[in-house]
Amino acid sequence: MKNADEKNPHLGAPFTQTYFHGTKANLKIGDFIGTGFTSNYENRKLRHVYVTSTLNTASLGAELATGDAPPRIYVVEPTGEIEDDPNVTDKKFPGNPTMSYRSEHPFKVIGEVILWQGRSSGEIKAIRDGLEKLRQLGKNIILD
Repeated sequence: MKNADEKNPHLGAPFTQTYFHGTKANLKIGDFIGTGFTSNYENRKLRHVYVTSTLNTASLGAELATGDAPPRIYVVEPTGEIEDDPNVTDKKFPGNPTMSYRSEHPFKVIGEVILWQGRSSGEIKAIRDGLEKLRQLGKNIILD
């Protein structure tokens, strides 16, 4: 690793932007998360893969994903251009405080976050109930 400061070898190079993907899919390092698969949240295929740079948002994505498998958070790297996720940026929150992004290109799995703090079953149920109410009102639409 190249040092950020050649005069002080104890200063390492800064981390690059980190991206996380929360899901219930069982993936391995080297796998790619791409488009063309059924969404974690809706029974349809999306044109984008969604990621975040916060563990809090990734854990929520993992916990809300459909399926019976345990929730997982993968560390991923983009293989192409990414953009702010319009589902949360400016539409719901000014700017991008959730650090949420999307891409039409796959993300490569480079690691997995093994230990992370999830939400209580009551919190997850309340979030799911709120999302269901939005669906019934036609307001929980993923802009893909």
